Amino acid sequence: MPALIFDCDGVLADTERYGHLPAFNATFAEFALPVHWTDDDYAKKVLIGGGKERIASLLTPEFVKATGLSDDPAEQRERVASWHRRKTELYTAMVEEGALPARPGIARVVAEAHHAGWQLAVASTSAEKSVLAVLQHVVGSRMAANFAVFAGDIVPAKKPAPDIYDLALGELGVSADEAIVVEDSANGLRAALAAGIRTIVTVSDYTRHEDFGGAAFVVSSLGSQEIDTEVIASESGVRPHGIVTFGDLEAVLAAPHTSGNHATKESQ
Repeated sequence: MPALIFDCDGVLADTERYGHLPAFNATFAEFALPVHWTDDDYAKKVLIGGGKERIASLLTPEFVKATGLSDDPAEQRERVASWHRRKTELYTAMVEEGALPARPGIARVVAEAHHAGWQLAVASTSAEKSVLAVLQHVVGSRMAANFAVFAGDIVPAKKPAPDIYDLALGELGVSADEAIVVEDSANGLRAALAAGIRTIVTVSDYTRHEDFGGAAFVVSSLGSQEIDTEVIASESGVRPHGIVTFGDLEAVLAAPHTSGNHATKESQ
């Protein structure tokens, strides 16, 4: 059966601004690190795939000296890993408290795809514990049990490399032509396209102005009764009206692969 594969952060829920950023900053404060990321700072950090990798970007010679870190790379990796473990704990607690808003239409589309017999999966560079917490928060524990989850450090290279999507296809037992990915970032889109998978994009606050050439269509969200979908671009000819429906996904799956060079901008 076909597979519907979701990224996590920015796709299932508005996790970056309301979850990851405050969790990173709380971790930095707890360990008395001389850093506090602003919203503008974090807009740049989200371009780096993986939480440990974002923290590791701090390790300039000046930062290492100011914090008394060892110059040994192995010790630095362990310290970064310990900070990231604590950040994951803080973030997961925020998710479990219901502090992160779900993206419009996710639970609806998931239910429709499940009813139609499609396989469901999440493929994310975030820690598995964090992904599971978000997934259960957004779709409920019963529906979450129907998902295959591919997350964290389970592949050699993170997005925009296609590794995690290649792994997902193999584990799900489907070809690239039997799957659709839902992403929110250019890095995620590049990863899915490199794996040969048709991809739709639901932009988030941090990604709206990125280059999404190659996406089947780009929308503001999947839409709900309260929030209409804004179609930003379409290369596949599929243009949702009001909300993104399961029928739109089926139409994307049936459409030819797009080239990625000629997105039709419908609004900015």
